[in-house]
Formats: sequence, C-alpha cells, structure tokens
Amino acid sequence: MLLIIWASACLTRRQHEFSYTFDALAGLTAALLRQLGVTRYAMYVHDYGAPVGWRLALSDPVAVTAIVTQNGNGYEAGFTEAFWKPVREYWQERNPETEGTIREALTLDAIRWQYLHGVPDDSVVSPDTWHHDFALVSRPGSDRVQLDLFADYATNVQLYPWLHAYLRDSRVPLLAVWGRNDEIFGPDGARAFAADAHRAEVHLVDGGHFLLESQLDTTVGYVRPFLERTLT
Repeated sequence: MLLIIWASACLTRRQHEFSYTFDALAGLTAALLRQLGVTRYAMYVHDYGAPVGWRLALSDPVAVTAIVTQNGNGYEAGFTEAFWKPVREYWQERNPETEGTIREALTLDAIRWQYLHGVPDDSVVSPDTWHHDFALVSRPGSDRVQLDLFADYATNVQLYPWLHAYLRDSRVPLLAVWGRNDEIFGPDGARAFAADAHRAEVHLVDGGHFLLESQLDTTVGYVRPFLERTLT
C-alpha cells in the first residue's frame, strides 16, 4: 500500500474540539490505519505531511517499506532563511506582532506565490489551486488552526535527530524528488537525506514547492520505478 501524506488546508474540526498539533495529526492517521487494518505501507510525504509521516515511522519502524519525500523536509538544511525567519520568531514568542507576520502567509497573494514561485511556466498551474486553498483557509476558525500548526512546527525540528537515526538504522529505501526552486524547503533539504538514508535517491526537478502542479510526468517518472524496485 502507498500512503500519501500531503500538506492540506482542509482542517475542519473546531478548535475547541481538537488540539491542532502534529502529534495529534499523526495520532489520527495512525488510528485510521489501524481501523483499515493496514500494517505495512510505503509513504509519499509532502510539506506538512512529512512530520506526520516521520512520527508514524518512528512509532512503528517496521511498518514502513519505502519513503518518497517530495519537498517534505527532515533537516535544518532545508529551511530557507527568508520564509522561516518570521516563523522562528513566532516560535519564540506568540504576540500580535509575530502573529501579524504569520497571518500574511494566509492571504490569497501568499498562497498564490506558494504555487507559482520557481515554476518555469506558470501558465501550466491552474488558478483553481490557490483559490481553493484560500477558500478553505478563509473559513471561520481556520486561521487559528493554521497559527497553531505554525507554532507547533518547532516540535518537528526537535524530532530530526531521531528521524536521522531511524533512516540509518532501518535502511529504509528513500527517494527525495524535489522542486529545486522551492523557496520554502530548499534543495539542500533534499540533498541532506543522502547523509543518513541508505542509498538515497535524490532528484532535483525544475519546479517549485508544489512540484506536481507543473512537473507531474517528470516526478512520476522517478517515483514509479523507485516503487517498482523497492516494493517487489
């Protein structure tokens, strides 16, 4: 089975009913897998989906047969300075000033930028992508959910040493296919996996953060043979 864990703005439960942390999101995903009876799977992780996937792997290492990380960060080297500097300031102190800077990431222009930056030909990316995301983020209460997850992202960095040890010890096959022009998680984040993952495959593709929107065929051309080799 291939488990796809993706970044998503589709967070619908009310804040007073659920605490939005990456531990909680991973717990929900693990519960779903148990309910479905899934005990072995390959993971395809992206953006917020990566720290969810890392938690699943650390809690049950033998369950994961292979990992595809597409702009799904696992190293300090992957953080770009311009994007993450205000986020780090928000980690250190949540106040109206730092929150205001983070809220800028929830605007239509900022979401559009996430889809188009680094894309050689932005005409291939449908405007439906950023308008759909913006509509979801704009629902009542969704802003607080996003702010909580931005704040909790600091816990993911704390997990990185355990993730790296897991990659070394488990020798799980890993493919990092990355938009090399990504200004959220830079290409050094892809290259870093080669330091710990056994025979890691790293491919940098001419694209941005949401690589599949502009380079789907190229990405599939790397993912399909990787899974065919590792899962057989």
